[in-house]
Amino acid sequence: MQFGLLYEMETPRPWNERSEYNIYWQALEQIELADRLGFNFVWEVEHHFLEEYSHSSAPEVFFGAVSQRTKNIRIAHGVRLLPFQFNHPIKVAEQAAVLDIMSNGRVEFGLGRSSITSALARRSARQRKLSSKRGPTTSSSMTAS
Repeated sequence: MQFGLLYEMETPRPWNERSEYNIYWQALEQIELADRLGFNFVWEVEHHFLEEYSHSSAPEVFFGAVSQRTKNIRIAHGVRLLPFQFNHPIKVAEQAAVLDIMSNGRVEFGLGRSSITSALARRSARQRKLSSKRGPTTSSSMTAS
């Protein structure tokens, strides 16, 4: 039997200036303890625009800290979002590769798409608003640099 943890970084109201700070540092302390106790894995999701339910918009950054403060626990993305509106697939692959190196090969990697169309709609509306302030832009097709 294996044991693990799953984090969404729930942050219920009422919020204060340290709400998100506390949730991340408490999760890190819990994961360090789980590693010492022999837990097998820790999963963290990626969500955007979900107040209270999930404040986990940058799991790759959090997992960087986890990788340096644990020794054995598997580090699992559940899942990284791949619609271009959120993350570029090449950048996600590079981040996963570096995390795997920094964790000595402990990364489990899952990919998916957002199930929240309203999140994509809000992001698209914000991008259109920013684009209209900047003026004409180049094509949005993928290019290598």
